Amino acid sequence: MVRVSFRQSMLAGFVLISLLLGGAAARGWLLVEQFVRESRQGGEKSLQISKLTQELAARTVDIERNARQYRVLHDSHLLDRLDVNLSQSYATIERMQGLSGTSLAPLPADWRRASAELRDRLGRGIGEVDLIRLLMRLREVNESLGGWGKRWIDDQNATLFARLDVSGRHFAWQFLAAVSVSLAVTLVLGWWLGRPVLRLEQAIGRLGENRLDVPVVVRGPDDLNRLGRRLEWLRLRLAELEAGREQSLRHVSHELKTPLTALREGVALLQERVFGQLEGEQQEVVDILQHNVLQLQRQIESLLALNAVAHDAHRLRYRPVAVAEMVRAAVAQRDLQIQARNVTVTVDGDAGTAYLDEEKMLVVLDNLLSNALDFSPQGGTVRVVLGHDRGRVLIDVVDAGPGVDAEDAERIFMPFVRGRRSAPVPRQGSGVGLSIVQELVQAMAGRVELRASQRGAHFRVEVPDER
Repeated sequence: MVRVSFRQSMLAGFVLISLLLGGAAARGWLLVEQFVRESRQGGEKSLQISKLTQELAARTVDIERNARQYRVLHDSHLLDRLDVNLSQSYATIERMQGLSGTSLAPLPADWRRASAELRDRLGRGIGEVDLIRLLMRLREVNESLGGWGKRWIDDQNATLFARLDVSGRHFAWQFLAAVSVSLAVTLVLGWWLGRPVLRLEQAIGRLGENRLDVPVVVRGPDDLNRLGRRLEWLRLRLAELEAGREQSLRHVSHELKTPLTALREGVALLQERVFGQLEGEQQEVVDILQHNVLQLQRQIESLLALNAVAHDAHRLRYRPVAVAEMVRAAVAQRDLQIQARNVTVTVDGDAGTAYLDEEKMLVVLDNLLSNALDFSPQGGTVRVVLGHDRGRVLIDVVDAGPGVDAEDAERIFMPFVRGRRSAPVPRQGSGVGLSIVQELVQAMAGRVELRASQRGAHFRVEVPDER
């Protein structure tokens, strides 16, 4: 079985298209060359026939002069000169007929009869009236030969242009056929090469989105088939690694939760004084244990949540979303917290309808609103500003809290990092909220940044509108 590579397919397609278009161009060049050659030959013949016509007219004038002089002088030298002019005139007529390739009858015969009668009558004596009649007859035949020469030249030109017109139409059809075949070859080649490339692109996209359940199947040129098989191997390898990661995460979670549960139960028994009253320092130690156990549990749960988000981040599901309605829905989910903190949340601007992953955007908004509400003072205001610029949806979340310390700005999106500035109320989070926001926004090919603000924290989310 012959295996053709992508490069060989492209080369064969380009060579075939070049041959088709080059053949059409060569045909046009040959047609022009033939027309130029025939036009040159026709022009040379036309020029020669015009010269011969003029020469015959000049000979006729000489014959007329010789005849008139001989009638008056009866000089034999004049008669000899007349014979020479007649002989040369006969040769001129034969050359005209030979150049044209057509018969001049009855013009040559008429010219011969008129000239022969003139010669015979001169030898026997001729009157003035008969001489004028015969000379007029020669002039008429000579003019007829001149008219024939012009018509022959016109016919040659008309024939040449008619052939050019026919050849031009044939060339136009041939060129159109060559272009059509070239276009068909291009379309077939594009389909033959584009289909596996599209499948490779889709396969790479699925691997990037962590959709490892769809096999990679590529059919086409041999080198693209090999690339498809390598991608299939990569898919299987990634699926194996992903399964191992999830299994390891479950094992670690189980191994940590089991002793952690025992610790919590033991601390709870001590807190409930099941084993007797606790002294002051003993109670303090038990409180510290309980605080750290709860904090460790929250961190384990946050780690699991962060890994779950990272696993699902690239599984994007785009659909048309009314951005303002989505933001108001995210605000409504935080209604109890808003009422408890007596905070006013405003939504300004309008980004219209955009193609977004609504589920992930709601998680992003929920985390940003949670931070803004936690750090806002009692009775403060949180502003959400919407916009749409050059195919990107812009969402700004601005609170009136203490803001972010300059030293924390570079690492605020790192997991388990909590800023130096404290919130007005105790927070139960573990510092992964902004990490989850960044993970999801980057998965949607967007970005999230902390912007400079005179008061409070100002976060901007930019995600592309996938329309």
